[in-house]
Amino acid sequence: MSHTRLICWAALVAAVSALEYSARFSRAPAKSHRNDVYSYRAFEGGVVFYAFIIALVLAIAYDRVDLLALRRPAAHAAALAAALFVAVYAWELVVSLLPIRDPGKEQGLTPTHWEPSHAGAFAANLVLFAVIAPAVEELTFRGVGQSLLRFTGRWPSILLVGLAFGVWHGLVQALLVLIPFGIGLAYLRDRTRSVLPGMAVHGLFNATALALAVLS
Repeated sequence: MSHTRLICWAALVAAVSALEYSARFSRAPAKSHRNDVYSYRAFEGGVVFYAFIIALVLAIAYDRVDLLALRRPAAHAAALAAALFVAVYAWELVVSLLPIRDPGKEQGLTPTHWEPSHAGAFAANLVLFAVIAPAVEELTFRGVGQSLLRFTGRWPSILLVGLAFGVWHGLVQALLVLIPFGIGLAYLRDRTRSVLPGMAVHGLFNATALALAVLS
């Protein structure tokens, strides 16, 4: 039964990754998508997508709630989460200094300026990117995925989950940030035995990225 769950999870990750890369290389330049955070349509589309993903993840974890790792974290979780948040931003700064396109801007979702007339849509998308997306992705990767890959060993499962998380986003340059971030979140889950600290770090990371984009 565990093998069937793992195959289903791997198929889900592979399918979404393939669709994301297909869209990445066939759509208009990312620049044209920067104002999507000011669109209610983008919010609605995101909610539908993540509702579909979480439904599949819960189906994979059917009758095995423990796979989700929704449990009270260890006492040292806050310190580890804070250290990871600082580390990932420090690493993103290092990567931004490399002679490549800024990985943080590759996805094309961070706006170039603040649009007060669209504050409502921005708030809705902030909830999408800082609450809904982190919750669903953490349950998908650091929850079910990491639980199912545990048989490979502690570090192999952490590395595999980090790699899968990076590829899931359908980006190229940003893999330099996304894969280490995914590995860091997997390590945090391993040390705290819970996906909750990772949800907090993931959400804060996304919210900070959006805030810096509109304030800069």
